[in-house]
Amino acid sequence: MSRAGQDREKLHRRKRSASSARWLSRHINDPYVKQAKADGYRSRAAYKLVELDERFNVLHGRRRIVDLGIAPGGWSQVVAARCPGAEIVGIDLLEVDPLPGVTILQMDFMDDAAPQALSDALGGAPDLVLSDMAANTVGHRQTDHLRTMNLVEAAVQFAVDTLSPGGAFVAKVLAGGTDTQLLTVLKRHFTTIKHAKPPASRKGSSEWYVLAQGFKGQAAREPSPQADQALS
Repeated sequence: MSRAGQDREKLHRRKRSASSARWLSRHINDPYVKQAKADGYRSRAAYKLVELDERFNVLHGRRRIVDLGIAPGGWSQVVAARCPGAEIVGIDLLEVDPLPGVTILQMDFMDDAAPQALSDALGGAPDLVLSDMAANTVGHRQTDHLRTMNLVEAAVQFAVDTLSPGGAFVAKVLAGGTDTQLLTVLKRHFTTIKHAKPPASRKGSSEWYVLAQGFKGQAAREPSPQADQALS
């Protein structure tokens, strides 16, 4: 490697080291991290769902729930506590330690076999689909946004294909909220659509959450060129 290349590599290492140090300091001093440890939650993300539920009542009365991107399990912990007796199935590419009352599938949600595997494990149509999925970042804002929104679109398609009437869908999106085409699809299939940034989301984060409630059911699944194009 040339001297210039070595210097660039050293600079990159210093930047990564400084960034890691800032993240670690912020993580250690984060009140939600401390509270999660005290409450026995696997991640601070659990409070995002707690806050969304307290504001929008998304968990009330739910009996069959799918958790897309379950790792490390914080959201399913909240669901299990607030929906006793409910069937809960989670999926993630990463290995997730067992959770009482939760069926966990270790596989890629983008695998063609994943939707059927989730439906088989759940044993019926879900009445709530949750997605806290986000693509691994590459450091390029537009690319990261597109990769994560691709996951959101797949989650929406799964929800539209499987939800029972009256069901709900909650998903993480990035800055700018839900894009126009995706919003068109959600409006066609759900009676209410809202965006929210729960207090547990870090202020510097670009994440938001879209909440679609009141799934219209089978009638809304009839072909619509405009809606189908949005998810093609």
